[in-house]
Amino acid sequence: MAAKLALVTGASGGIGHEFAKQLAQAGYNLALVARSKHKLERIAAELRAQFGIDAQVVVCDLSTPNAAHDVQTQVPECDVLVNNAGFANNGKFAQLDENATLEEIQVDIVALTQLTRVYLPGMIARKDGKILNVASTAGFLPGPNMAVYYAGKAYVISFSEALAEEVRGTGVTVTVLCPGATETGFAERSGTTTTPLFKLPMAKADDVAKAGIEGMMRGKSVVVPGITNKLVAISPKITPRRLLVAISGKAVEASETRPPS
Repeated sequence: MAAKLALVTGASGGIGHEFAKQLAQAGYNLALVARSKHKLERIAAELRAQFGIDAQVVVCDLSTPNAAHDVQTQVPECDVLVNNAGFANNGKFAQLDENATLEEIQVDIVALTQLTRVYLPGMIARKDGKILNVASTAGFLPGPNMAVYYAGKAYVISFSEALAEEVRGTGVTVTVLCPGATETGFAERSGTTTTPLFKLPMAKADDVAKAGIEGMMRGKSVVVPGITNKLVAISPKITPRRLLVAISGKAVEASETRPPS
């Protein structure tokens, strides 16, 4: 039988790169999606050489409308879909650049939803497939100073759990991974390197990817790696709401003011 194909978005670095590496090690052929052609080509070549798999490069900016359909044109179907791409803007919502905010919504919510809609029907028809959506522990909380990102990750969690129930018994599974702060380029891009949250010890990207893949393979609907992150996930149930919002906002409040994105 031909090797199965895993499509990974945001595959040019961080957790996405680790997803690609670990899936290649497990024998999956890959379709690697990101904006950076040179990074993707280098990663694809390395994975082909190391694991003997096929790796297709799909250069696409998921912040553009209908990007998911551009991806499908190049990759008509896949056996595993890893919706990993995402980014955040840090700052007061009213002061952030409007276009940057809309691009964040496009990548974190719209593209993820469209890619899932594009590939899920084929999986159901074949009675085989796995979808792994990357959310965050941020999705369990309201997030002053990163309001859109936190709300977007709440959408991803709710959306994924609902789909997991919808596809139950079809041979397809949907899993949502909710990591906390992780050693990737996320903090630099979002302007959160000086925040209290990212001054604390962070998880390793390879450990986070491993937890997500293991949970996906077991068909778990929600994966929250690490004791600290599990405590964050249950904090809305045990913490007064006003206090929770205040703590959440302080955790990602930058110690220096940045200009709008």
